[in-house]
Amino acid sequence: MDAKGLVVLPGQGPVWNMAPGRSATLKLQSSQTAESVMMFEEAAPAGTVTNFHLHRDSDEVAYILSGQVTFKIGDQTTVGGPGTCAFIPRGIAHAWKSTGAETGRVLFIFTPAEAGKAFEELQQLQCPVGSMAAPVFQRHGAEVVGPPPF
Repeated sequence: MDAKGLVVLPGQGPVWNMAPGRSATLKLQSSQTAESVMMFEEAAPAGTVTNFHLHRDSDEVAYILSGQVTFKIGDQTTVGGPGTCAFIPRGIAHAWKSTGAETGRVLFIFTPAEAGKAFEELQQLQCPVGSMAAPVFQRHGAEVVGPPPF
């Protein structure tokens, strides 16, 4: 399929309710971009944290819209607020935590879109984050390499 231009307005896009207070709004889906990019906006309450993981088939970009997020990419840990942009190359272990007092809002982009397909599938299933979601992430090239480092 060839990609066509599209505009997703504020408030538009399917929502995955990941956990109480935590959600991902899908803004660009893999099928809409000919598999070149997938993008979603996540609302992450303070304390939300990910396992130390990597994506084998996609680079990842995270852009903080609001709140404060601590990133660990490889051996480097950095804290950032609104306007902070993180680039995470495929194959590099990483994790993040919403460390501010307020809910963080982060825009995540995967290119090519393969890693983002896990979020699309989980949104369709409305499966919560946790052990039930793990096989979906693995199917789309994610690998957990350790517990949350924070």
